[in-house]
Amino acid sequence: MTATPITSALTPDQVARRIDTLTVIDVRTPGEYASGHLPQALNIPLDDLRAALPDLKAAADRGDLLIVCASGNRSAQACATLAAEGLGAATLTGGTTEWARLGYALDRPEGGRAVWAMERQVRLAAGSMVLAGLLAGRRWGGARWVSAGIAGGLVFSAVTNTCGMAQVLSRLPHNRARACDLNTARDALRAPGAPVE
Repeated sequence: MTATPITSALTPDQVARRIDTLTVIDVRTPGEYASGHLPQALNIPLDDLRAALPDLKAAADRGDLLIVCASGNRSAQACATLAAEGLGAATLTGGTTEWARLGYALDRPEGGRAVWAMERQVRLAAGSMVLAGLLAGRRWGGARWVSAGIAGGLVFSAVTNTCGMAQVLSRLPHNRARACDLNTARDALRAPGAPVE
């Protein structure tokens, strides 16, 4: 019997009580996922979500989907994408950051290497580019336009609740899903009860 779809936000406490009844999808980059994820979470990066729609639909037919990321922003985007496809899903309020802050355990893959959260990567990239533009602008005035462009991009990002820089950074090799990892997650969505590594 199919569970009633959920389209809402769940607190970490609510998720902890229901974790065994949810299919948890982590939409962060593989590097972020390796730094710690909710128990039993499958990694389907936000950029790969559309490719996994048939598998997500199969999982949703068996029960409720919970979409998580670091803070809740990317998971909200993923929930909107799924809702447009007729799939209900919940997002974890505060993401894995709030989950860990409240003392809930995070799983880490063996041999996985931790990568900074995407928000931190964006802050480093944006700050470095602004600083470089300002320093270079002391010698070449036009270089200050780099800083102005980044500042404008950050304002646009805040107003539209999107982040073009995060989309670019997510394509770096350390943030990309290996095909075998993505296929493993998709296989687990198709096969209920399959062990997740």
